[in-house]
Order: sequence, then structure tokens, then C-alpha cells
Amino acid sequence: MKKTFRSLVLLCAFSSLYSCASIVSKSNWPVSIRSTPAGATVTVTNRNGTEVYKGTTPSTIMLKSGSGFFKKESYQISFELEGYAVRKVPLECRINGWYWGNLLLGGILGMLIIDPATGAMYKIDDMGIWETLDATATSGTGRDLKICSISDIPAGMEKHLVKLN
Repeated sequence: MKKTFRSLVLLCAFSSLYSCASIVSKSNWPVSIRSTPAGATVTVTNRNGTEVYKGTTPSTIMLKSGSGFFKKESYQISFELEGYAVRKVPLECRINGWYWGNLLLGGILGMLIIDPATGAMYKIDDMGIWETLDATATSGTGRDLKICSISDIPAGMEKHLVKLN
């Protein structure tokens, strides 16, 4: 009986010194970023507006899930390619299920200090971002519709005007 009690006390003491999410999970996550068409410039900024990555698609980068003690990180991913509209996509971090393992295993330090400090209490769910970019409305042929006043038309161009009914 004494051995069983001692073993249980030692197990509880040992388990309270570690953190579940930090051991079983991680705090940096790979995110694959792709676009159609490929070759777009991609810029990733964090919640503070700091640029954490700039490159071209396709690429795979490592992103942190925490941004401070008990603070989850969030990102803005911006795609830019000449002839296409700029596309911005948010990327949010969520609570990591392994964080709740601290309750089951008695990891008080893990729950209140280690996992929140390392960012392991959060995870990135969306491991792949694939965006289709939209072509801009301008065709680039120079024959775009422009509306202006008749007084703004040069004298030599009057003969090229077409009356609309």
C-alpha cells in the first residue's frame, strides 16, 4: 500500500513538471503557400504588421503559433502579381488540443507557464494556402473605355468620336 501511494505521489509530482503541448506538439508549423498562376510575390506579416516572410509562390515556410505569453499569433498573407488583383488572406492560430492534456496529467506548470510562453498552446490549422488570383479589368491593349468632357478632347481627335444613343 505504501509503495503504491509513493508511486502515485511521484507520478503526480513528475507530471506536474512538464507541459503536454510542448512535449507532444510544437510551436512552429510548416505552411505551404501556392497560387494560380505560380510566381506571385507573397508577403507574410504578423499581428504587429512586421514582415516575417517575402518570396514567390510556391513556397513552404515555418510560422510561429504564439506571439507572447497567452497570445496567439495571426498572419496576413498578401499575393501580388502584375496583371492580377492583390489578394490578402488571413491566417489564424487556434488553441492546441494537446494543451488540455495538462489538465489530465496534472501539468500545472505546463498549463500556466511553459505552453503559454513557448506558444505550444496554439497551433496553425491551415497548413496549406492555395489562392487563385483574379486578372485585373484592364486588358493592357490601350483601347480601354474612357469618359471625358468634349472640351478635353484635342482638336484633331474630334473626327474619331463615336456618338452613343
